[in-house]
Amino acid sequence: MSVMSDKSDMSATSAASAASIKSATSAAKRLSRTWHNIVVHADMDAFYAAVEQLDNPELRGKPVLIGPNSHRGVVLTASYEARPYGVGSAMPVGEARRRCPDAVMVSPRFERYQQVSRQVMDVLGDFSPAVEPLSLDEAFVEMSGAEHIFGPPRVMGEKIKRAVKAATGLNISVGVSGTKYVAKVASAHDKPNGLTVVAPHQAVAWLAPLPVTRLWGVGKKTAPRLQSLGFHTIGDIAAAPENLLAHQLGSAGRHFYNLAHARDPRRVSRGRTAKSLGSDRTLNEDVAAEADIRRHLRRSADRVARRLREKNYVARGVRVRLKTSSFQMLSRQGQLQRGADTAQALYAEACKLLRQFDHPGPFRLVGLAAFDLHWGDQARQLDLFEDNRRRSLETTIDQLMHRFGKGAVTRARDMQQQDTVAKDGVNLDFLDYRDGERVSSPA
Repeated sequence: MSVMSDKSDMSATSAASAASIKSATSAAKRLSRTWHNIVVHADMDAFYAAVEQLDNPELRGKPVLIGPNSHRGVVLTASYEARPYGVGSAMPVGEARRRCPDAVMVSPRFERYQQVSRQVMDVLGDFSPAVEPLSLDEAFVEMSGAEHIFGPPRVMGEKIKRAVKAATGLNISVGVSGTKYVAKVASAHDKPNGLTVVAPHQAVAWLAPLPVTRLWGVGKKTAPRLQSLGFHTIGDIAAAPENLLAHQLGSAGRHFYNLAHARDPRRVSRGRTAKSLGSDRTLNEDVAAEADIRRHLRRSADRVARRLREKNYVARGVRVRLKTSSFQMLSRQGQLQRGADTAQALYAEACKLLRQFDHPGPFRLVGLAAFDLHWGDQARQLDLFEDNRRRSLETTIDQLMHRFGKGAVTRARDMQQQDTVAKDGVNLDFLDYRDGERVSSPA
């Protein structure tokens, strides 16, 4: 009798447990149906450093800084072991080394990071056709209506995390909510390796205690101004009259008000929209002579023009950026008479802009960007005297590099500098196509 009673009790307990799980699952599904939109923000944890620790077991558990092995450069990524020392991205390497003298400095391997990034984006693409990359290590994923395939929002997030881990061996933090803004804030809420789900009806209350610095658009200059006005948390912004915020902060006030109320109408785009293509370089030695600045502008023009042609874009605007030795950023920009995708056209405009700078230097960074982008094959007014020889030369160089490698072509004037016309930094151009279809476009 006792054995039978125990079995009966166990059976009853199992039945009750199964019923409880079924009830909880049903409740989660009912709750997920109240989500008109489901947006996931997936963000790799200390991406560059994590890749290096994955590839080199000797770096695991140690503070690692990714960046140039020069006190003039900046930290690209700091591992989580280094962050307790107050080290973070964009910090000058010299300062980071002073704060964390035991850190291991590792030079970046952008090709490797792009390889892993492609794996991550492919995994996210298995969950949704609408994946919007923001950088190598983060993307938005549109998951609205996918509950019947992947389960409720929390289960979606768990499956994405497991899939990325299986494909790359790396951890990813995931935020899930009804808007892009809240999903992005959520993904950073419990890093590293976190999963935070914020239901739409809870979003305003969840945001309320967070500091105003978590609002998009609030930086080092805006935050003190908001705090001086008495706004310390997102809840303070949400509780203020919208007209008051608009009066005090202009259009930014209405923007902050909407974010504080979890309003973000932007939808996840399947691809990326490029507003500009640029090439900035922090130099090993400061430059002040115009000839030296022009040499770096020429190299940047080569890189940017080649990317324009690869993407079938033309640019109608050029911007030159110079950073002084005291870290002051200066810029000038101008418009081209017609869209261009050749280094010669970009460089010629950059040289004109260079004459508009009145700062004597020296400069630690020289950069060039092409903006006002359009498709290269769009109908345009032809120039009666247009000379296509320059473009023919540059496209021929493109073909040589495609066949023999990007280091195959060097300008004669650069022979002593050991540089090529194709040396690249990190970019997302490799994500322009997905499943054979172009998913990027110019803005």
